[in-house]
Amino acid sequence: MVSFGVKSSKGVRAAFSSMCVAAALVMGGMVKTADAGDNRDVFFGETHLHTVLSFDSYIFGNRNDPDQAYRYAKGEAIAHPAGFPMKLSRPLDFQAVTDHAIYLGMLPAMHDPRQNVSKHPISLEMRKAKTPGERLIAFQKLFPRLNPGVEDDLVDDTIMQSAWAQIIDAAQRHNDPGTFTTFIAYEYTSGPENQNLHRNVFFSGDQAPSLPFSRIMSSDPEDLWNWMDGLRAEGTDTIAIPHNSNGSNGLMFGERRLSGEPIDQNYSEQRMRNEPIVEVTQVKGDSETHPLLSPNDEWADFEIMPYRIGAWVKSNVPGSYVREAYRDGLSLARQGRGNPYKFGLIGASDTHVGAGAFSEDDYWSKVGVVDASAQLRGSVPMAKAGPNGEKYNENFFQTWGASGLAGVWAEENTRESLFAAFRRKETFATTGPRIKLRFFAGGSYDEAMVATSDMVKQAYARGVPMGGDLSLSPGQSPSFIVWAMRDVDSASLQRLQIVKGWIDGEGATFEKVYDIACAGGVAVDPATQRCPENGASVNLSTCAWSAPTGDNEMKVLWRDPDYQEGQPSFYYVRVLENPTCRWSTWDAVRAGVPPRPDIQSTIQERAYSSPIWVN
Repeated sequence: MVSFGVKSSKGVRAAFSSMCVAAALVMGGMVKTADAGDNRDVFFGETHLHTVLSFDSYIFGNRNDPDQAYRYAKGEAIAHPAGFPMKLSRPLDFQAVTDHAIYLGMLPAMHDPRQNVSKHPISLEMRKAKTPGERLIAFQKLFPRLNPGVEDDLVDDTIMQSAWAQIIDAAQRHNDPGTFTTFIAYEYTSGPENQNLHRNVFFSGDQAPSLPFSRIMSSDPEDLWNWMDGLRAEGTDTIAIPHNSNGSNGLMFGERRLSGEPIDQNYSEQRMRNEPIVEVTQVKGDSETHPLLSPNDEWADFEIMPYRIGAWVKSNVPGSYVREAYRDGLSLARQGRGNPYKFGLIGASDTHVGAGAFSEDDYWSKVGVVDASAQLRGSVPMAKAGPNGEKYNENFFQTWGASGLAGVWAEENTRESLFAAFRRKETFATTGPRIKLRFFAGGSYDEAMVATSDMVKQAYARGVPMGGDLSLSPGQSPSFIVWAMRDVDSASLQRLQIVKGWIDGEGATFEKVYDIACAGGVAVDPATQRCPENGASVNLSTCAWSAPTGDNEMKVLWRDPDYQEGQPSFYYVRVLENPTCRWSTWDAVRAGVPPRPDIQSTIQERAYSSPIWVN
């Protein structure tokens, strides 16, 4: 493990990728790599946000359009629906506007007196809504109309096509290859009874149909995949990215198809062809794992949002989290049904104000005027007690978080290169900080590689990166290289972990978390596979944090001490920062009140790699 000083975000990227430079040929001002593996750089982006064109975003007061969302991503300030400015500390590398296909652009038209739809009784009721509560009630009036087969005299294809064209035009206008990349994209919003089956659909290039496939057409994701396969056959490649599996009530990663039919090889192949990556963390909670599923993981109780999306109903835990899905995928593959859960990971925000709040100390939640203040979010006491004497505004906003971002390893910052990285799953998720993370596995790695100037080149040549499959020869065992660097604007790194899952000869699946590197170069306890506590602390009155140890960089080669030859397994990396204040504590500090006692006061920001599958 080695460490060195950090000067700036630009310097960090140069330092971190200095070992990744291969022979290159400059052609027409763009760098074309001779070796597509070891010349990849890291790019951070937002893959899930809503503008004025999404029906719920409009109801919540958002008037920022796709152009304003892209200007925000490139570093400009835009206005929150409550009036205050929103601005990133550093621009993003790429972004996609993913407005809901259902009712796309309809809410602005329903409020525009020049449009015929504005005279509809529901439109008139919408316009009367003034308070956040009235807006929520008005929003719910649309719910019965959101299902296939329901006759809806509000829907106007001409209006929706115009809105979709606006999204495409904005993406084309702001796409700047090599500097800032945009994608044409949208959200497919499906799920019975608030059981979230939502996906964000991305187009690889500048071609898209006149209207996207929506819930109105079908609420079964398999029909979405059929539509995507049809587009692909005509030359338009797409991928869909599921999100908020934590709120799916167990349907996102179920043991059967939505129709109730058993999962088979064809289903698995179609799902992986269309959904190579999954959004594991965002505002509405973290979907890595749950304490009930991972009782031996001390860090499993992280940003748990226990409800279905948009409801107070608890979400069923099994079938809702990615680590369990990875284990279930091994079981399905063993049964000859393929592995429909062999996906990579990214993070995103799902903001509904056109701008993601990725920092705990600069957090504005996601639903505009409804949760724009600390009192509305329930993190500080209300000015006046509630009707039953309640001190805080009770809602599910306090279970939400300042997350997350997508990290991508690609040759260049272009649609073609980033989309190819999505497909091969060389992606990772962060909960907001721009932690940089590399992960490789091979059958012939050794400790000497880690100190060489061409480590990355060797790692690609002798193994596979995150998202890959490693096949070992008889007598070989896997070795893993993990390399992480802190975000200069966030806390230092506390530990590196590898999460392993495997299936035994009887078909039972297991998981285990290993600490593989500790801050300050302290050794991992071989008996517990854990780092000793490093004394990290947070002053809850000021949010100042400190730790006797914390690293800027961690780099290590690790061998699985429990590996059994031929055993199908998956491995992914989890990077943990030292603790810092959660957004709710920052709210309390600014209000001059103690943190709300029933909310977690601190957070350990983290990054998750896509897995590597062995055997």
